[in-house]
Amino acid sequence: MRISRRSLLWGGSSLVTVMTVGRLTDSERVLAQTNVVNVYSSRHYDSDKELFRRFTQATGIRVNVLEGPDDQLIERIRSEGNNSPADILFTVDAGRLWRAQEAGLFQPVNSPILTRSIPSAVREPGNHWFGFTRRARVIMYHKDRVKPNEISTYEELADPKWRGQILVRSSRHVYNQSLVGALIRHIGQARTEKWAQGVVQNLARPPQGGDTDQIRAVAAGAGNLAVSNTYYLARLLKSPKPEDREAAQKIGIIFPNQNSWGTHVNVSGAGLVKTAPNQRNAQRFLEFLASREAQEALAKGNNEYPVVAGVPIDSVVASFGTFKSDPINASVFGRNNALALKITDRAGWA
Repeated sequence: MRISRRSLLWGGSSLVTVMTVGRLTDSERVLAQTNVVNVYSSRHYDSDKELFRRFTQATGIRVNVLEGPDDQLIERIRSEGNNSPADILFTVDAGRLWRAQEAGLFQPVNSPILTRSIPSAVREPGNHWFGFTRRARVIMYHKDRVKPNEISTYEELADPKWRGQILVRSSRHVYNQSLVGALIRHIGQARTEKWAQGVVQNLARPPQGGDTDQIRAVAAGAGNLAVSNTYYLARLLKSPKPEDREAAQKIGIIFPNQNSWGTHVNVSGAGLVKTAPNQRNAQRFLEFLASREAQEALAKGNNEYPVVAGVPIDSVVASFGTFKSDPINASVFGRNNALALKITDRAGWA
């Protein structure tokens, strides 16, 4: 594969180099030996590039970013082995972070800054990876057809009263695997399997598309409930397209399980690669991501929630209200991903 590369320029100097997945040349490997940090990232937001520019201005350390799909980046680091220039893997969902850890790609980071700043629930217990944004996976409903007091828990998605009314993306997607993994932790494998069967019986249509598609389908009347991350609704509410904003205005949010363990919250996060050639720079990069400046930029850039307490959030996200989040460590539902997929497969959740 060939690399496609572009440099992002500010003030006439190249501070952040972005490359898409391909084959690194010998000259590009030299980057690993200079005052840089090499970040393999599946996050694709321009706000991240601006944030990396600020890191360079503050530290003098240039950020090289190799962008690509999560699983491809994990496999790439594995295949590159000891010769990998990767210092940081920055990806989304605890399930993927767990896979990278299981593949032996991370090393623990001994940083008082990170352990003090990042809550224990969103960092791996051995400090192999850290969550830097929080993603709430909620129940969304059509305001004209569902009253918000009619459903309050994930478990109720399996109630027969919702037969033919639920919209959700494929169980093959890691977001749903992690949600099911959390349910396994809370209600056990047998009850989770029965729950998954009930959800399948209540589907308005076979799973298709992403979270945005489920929201649009509820707004259009294809179903009354959807399972989605909150930031997808925020995107639609901010869309320049009137039809997106009109659809989003029809949708309400329920933060499930407020009277029990709390709403399922996943992360986007990063870890220090075991073979990182620029370990000191990489640790400084991770510590920067835990700063208030970086936390606000990361969260607002994709309408997510920061992990550090007291950091301001986007006004649209704030309008959704406050909620109690599930306190279990994110590594738990990452560890349960494989079992979750088996359960949903047996239930017929395609």
